Amino acid sequence: MLRRSGLQRPRGRPATRDPATPWTLESLPVTSSLERTFRITALAEATSFLALLVATYVKYGHDEPVGVQILGPLHGLLFIAYVLLAFNLASRAGWATRTTGLVLVGAVLPFGGYVVDRWLARRPLGATG
Repeated sequence: MLRRSGLQRPRGRPATRDPATPWTLESLPVTSSLERTFRITALAEATSFLALLVATYVKYGHDEPVGVQILGPLHGLLFIAYVLLAFNLASRAGWATRTTGLVLVGAVLPFGGYVVDRWLARRPLGATG
């Protein structure tokens, strides 16, 4: 992924591990693909949330429930994916409890997913906190 300055983000090397040590979630390195997947999910969840708010207005304002019937379950799946990916990324990236909490609050606020995506895009790869 390119920054505005045109420089490429540094890529981390895979962590070396002792073959006798079993694989655990914490022993795996944070990969850019996990972060990228979370960012895409955050944007999709935020967009579906805003669309669901519009569909809710249409449902009650114009008595047309089809939008909520379609977007409700879709947003629910994206919300669950967001929360699971947030916890996964938090444990692997070593986020503080406060940071994890703020990222999770981003899932329930309109435009929150956009703010979280922007924050992740601006921080260095592998930064903790």
